[in-house]
Amino acid sequence: MGSGDRSTLVRICDPAGRPRGTGFVADDRGTVVTSHEAVDGLLRLVLHGTGDRSCRVEADAITAIPELDLALVRTGGLDVLGVEPLPIVLRDRIGAGTYVRIAAHGWREARVLGVTPVTYNATDRSYRVGAAMELALGTDGRDALRLRGAAVGGPVLDPDSGAVIAVVGTALRGEHPAAGFAVPLVGAGTDAPLGALLRRNATTVPGYGRDLNLAGALQLAAMSVGAAGGPGARPDPVERPDITAEFAAFTVAGERPEVVLGLVAEPGTGR
Repeated sequence: MGSGDRSTLVRICDPAGRPRGTGFVADDRGTVVTSHEAVDGLLRLVLHGTGDRSCRVEADAITAIPELDLALVRTGGLDVLGVEPLPIVLRDRIGAGTYVRIAAHGWREARVLGVTPVTYNATDRSYRVGAAMELALGTDGRDALRLRGAAVGGPVLDPDSGAVIAVVGTALRGEHPAAGFAVPLVGAGTDAPLGALLRRNATTVPGYGRDLNLAGALQLAAMSVGAAGGPGARPDPVERPDITAEFAAFTVAGERPEVVLGLVAEPGTGR
């Protein structure tokens, strides 16, 4: 499913059915990541997935991380909501000017303006979030980024890889007015429980392209080996000067910073 498919989103409501925000599934256990704003002050939640699938969760299934305006919600497994999990980016920096996608009355393009400290005003107290992503968005979607708007808790996606970069928070306030803010997941915290979730995501939810993770590499390796059909007769060698030049440059110590990931199979398969 593509990054613009609505089935990648989980709708979050209070017990009376009033919308509180959205979230996304982040691992093979069905854990939902959302904004703390979506769960703040609630002892029970109702989560809605694909079709008619939904589930009720109690307070003990909610892990609040108000200092980052985030929350993790246990649902009991992927089959409960039927929502496809999304990979999370491994990159620790998203440059200013980068275009992203957010769910704001439909999927819309936004632009990253930079990173800035913000304040999150929860029900009980205020929290200082050290590095939030500032977003610029067209006028058609700005209403969704207002306090308790429709975009609260939704993922900020890389438009090419479909990986999650950050989580939208509508109660975040910076030193100057902005269309919207979101909390980056990578670099936000490596301690449990967020760090544990990020590690599970990298090992259970395949990411590809520039957001290739361990799960994606293993899946590509499995597909490559399966397509090879086992060792066979070795064909005549073919000169590939471009590849030879790249490997030659790589072996020159201290001149190239790249890292090589090799996906290999049995001798003779060409993998």
